[in-house]
Amino acid sequence: MRTTWRSTTAALAACAVCLWLVPGAQSSVAHAPRAVRAEPAPRPFGADCVTGVSGSHVTASCHNPYPDTDRVQLHVECANWWDVDADGAPVDVGPTEYVELADRCWTEVREVWVSHRPVPGPAGT
Repeated sequence: MRTTWRSTTAALAACAVCLWLVPGAQSSVAHAPRAVRAEPAPRPFGADCVTGVSGSHVTASCHNPYPDTDRVQLHVECANWWDVDADGAPVDVGPTEYVELADRCWTEVREVWVSHRPVPGPAGT
């Protein structure tokens, strides 16, 4: 049986449409590869801090496992409107160092958190 030109063309057109509709079926060779610029991985930063509340007293224990110094600060929000909220003094935590921060409210603690900021290094680094 002879294949006609029309039936061959129709079969090829049907295959092309099927490949076009199926995701991922297109050949990656047909498209020019795009240059992908690799972004450098962000450098790990930030001391690991654990906070604890005992009555009206708050403590935070921070350890810095990274090579850059982290400036940590303890923040305490007290439950009563008349009780003064506290923001402790910032403390620098160098590489492999451990610090404990403490503060308190008069009666009850509503919220406690530790903020982190990188310490600027010498110029040119």
